[in-house]
Amino acid sequence: MERKNNAAGSVPVMPLRRMNMFAEKEKAGNVKGTVLRLGTWFLREKMLLVAIFAVVLLSTICSILAPGLQSRAIDVIAGDNNRRILLEAVMFMFTAYLICSVMNLLTGLFSAHLSQRLVKRMRNELFDKLVRLPVGYSDTHSRGDLMSRMTNDIENMSMTVSMSVPSFFSGVLMLLGTAAVMFWFCWQLAVLSLLTIFMTVLAAKFIAVMVRRYSRKRQALLGSLNGFVEETVSGFRTVAAFSRQRISIEKFEKISDELTSAGIRTEIFSGIMGPVMNCIGNVSFVIIAACGGVFAVNGLISVGMISAFIIYARQFSRPVNELAQIYSQLQSAVAGAERVFATLDCVSEDQSGEELNDGEPLNIYFRNVDFSYEEGHPVLRNFSLDVPAGRKVALVGSTGSGKTTVVNLLLKFYHPDSGEILLNDQKLSSLSCSSVRSQVAIVLQDTEFFEGTITENLRFANQDATDEQIERALQLSRCSDLIARLPRGRETVISASAQNISQGEKQLLSIARALIADPQILIMDEATSNVDTATEKCIQDAMQNVMRNRTSIVIAHRLSTIRDADLIVVMDHGTVVEQGNHFELLMAHGKYYELWSTQYAGLAT
Repeated sequence: MERKNNAAGSVPVMPLRRMNMFAEKEKAGNVKGTVLRLGTWFLREKMLLVAIFAVVLLSTICSILAPGLQSRAIDVIAGDNNRRILLEAVMFMFTAYLICSVMNLLTGLFSAHLSQRLVKRMRNELFDKLVRLPVGYSDTHSRGDLMSRMTNDIENMSMTVSMSVPSFFSGVLMLLGTAAVMFWFCWQLAVLSLLTIFMTVLAAKFIAVMVRRYSRKRQALLGSLNGFVEETVSGFRTVAAFSRQRISIEKFEKISDELTSAGIRTEIFSGIMGPVMNCIGNVSFVIIAACGGVFAVNGLISVGMISAFIIYARQFSRPVNELAQIYSQLQSAVAGAERVFATLDCVSEDQSGEELNDGEPLNIYFRNVDFSYEEGHPVLRNFSLDVPAGRKVALVGSTGSGKTTVVNLLLKFYHPDSGEILLNDQKLSSLSCSSVRSQVAIVLQDTEFFEGTITENLRFANQDATDEQIERALQLSRCSDLIARLPRGRETVISASAQNISQGEKQLLSIARALIADPQILIMDEATSNVDTATEKCIQDAMQNVMRNRTSIVIAHRLSTIRDADLIVVMDHGTVVEQGNHFELLMAHGKYYELWSTQYAGLAT
């Protein structure tokens, strides 16, 4: 069973195969809407956009003026050969190209700033959304896929679009300016040049459709590959223990082959955009050279004008090619943006609600609760249960009977389909999540720790915990000897995935972390399953003191650990089939008796 974390400790969740209520639905490719939404992100950087537009405008003006100055210089050479006029033309042309180069440098610098600011802003908003989403969302998405959205998709989206902004400004300005000058010099040649635009539009439209299709597939496969790698690395002990290396490699290669295939197709269609546009541009060049020669012979234009027109034709085709490539690249960015926006559009967990009444011992009441993770497959059926304040209640039953679901509903990770849950006389549905969870601490069979010192991990349950509170929790959970054996005591750094401490030590520290939260409700889910018998006895003795005056819910398969529970609730297929204390249930010879007899016989339950 997979586990997650909350502020008070680890949090139980249900297997992925049971969850589709938060599953992300594939959206039809709304390119226009996505592009417009991306535009709103760029508008947040107004000053940078204005600066980019200004330098691109100056660069474009210089690029448009330079060929005219070159034409004048050629006509001077071919005509009266006036050195003064020739020198002036050359100096102006040199100045124009120098300014153009400087502006291009500034454009690159501003674009880099724009890109990195967008990356920061997008990642901040996406991470803020991820930590505010309901637990069910993370249950239905692999960690690798979420990481891919946070890294690959955002990087691809911001880099592609931010680098396209100056190209878009430059392309539009160059097209308008060059077309105006071309019509001013010779409208006949200008019309012939514009005929090639129709070919460009048709080619760009076809290629862009193919790029968008395979880019979307590539991004999805990249998320799947990251998810599989993350799961394999984190669970490598299991992979090695069952000798699943070969099968894992085959599955990885299968996903990788599909990703490679989609990537090749994406790169092919993205790559052919430039050559196709260049080919069309060369056709335009041939038309201008041939027709311009005819016009020059007939005296319609000068030789220098032909030279200028060839450069203008190149300048005219270049932004057309760039805009076509930008459109192609945007398809890849849109594919990533759709995945990011799909997460940003998910509804955050509702944090509103009333506060729990202070100072009152908490009684828990489940009243005719029905719940299902997947429609048509109920997990709890007409479930009713009273958990008195300060009492120890144990939930037992076979796997899949709904024990962990009861905890999920109590922590407001999910909401009942029908019925209601009460804390004293307050409805759980009307209470805020933070108010409820601040009164609950949980200890799980599978524990989660973060990279950092032991003290930092313990304070995860309560940032304001004093050293005295921490020491008391360590003593009650029998961690004092463990801390004394460590080279740096509580300041020992727990490595990534907590590989430098044993599973039993993590279990003890998890119990200490729950105690530091000082909750009214304590939930123990197979909390002593990873420690030896002697340590378990010490923990059980300590927990008796900890549970005193607290409402406690214990989920257990090892029935010997809950013999002293005030109330044992036996669940089967989402319903309560028996309840009572240990001896009452044994005398009843019902489901609990069967479970006890099976364990006593040494068989697996």
